[in-house]
Amino acid sequence: MIYGIGTDIMEVARMKRTMEHTPSIRERLFSAKEIEYCEGKARKYEHYCGRFSAKEAFLKSIRTGLRGNLAFHEIEIVNDELGAPSINLIGESKTIIEKLGNLSIHLSISHIKEYATAFVVLDTDE
Repeated sequence: MIYGIGTDIMEVARMKRTMEHTPSIRERLFSAKEIEYCEGKARKYEHYCGRFSAKEAFLKSIRTGLRGNLAFHEIEIVNDELGAPSINLIGESKTIIEKLGNLSIHLSISHIKEYATAFVVLDTDE
């Protein structure tokens, strides 16, 4: 049964402008693992943008948005050995999802030169 869904789209140029204007925002939005991943890419802002969209989509799927002690850098987007993205929760974000019950998180990210988008589905077998 679906518990929640979330989607987000963002302009890559906006992410680039924001990160160039406020370099410290990188550590507030992304984990060290995400930064290392994105910085290793030729079109790094597309990857940052995709990860940020995934975090926004996740927050929409849990129906709370960014509230309380939630932090963007605690919603970590990682890739498996084949490149498929998934969400690794840390800190308060992990606590919140555990309180919601036995939920599975499904994530899809796409990006092109101008835009990045993400879609999250939370489901449960209950």
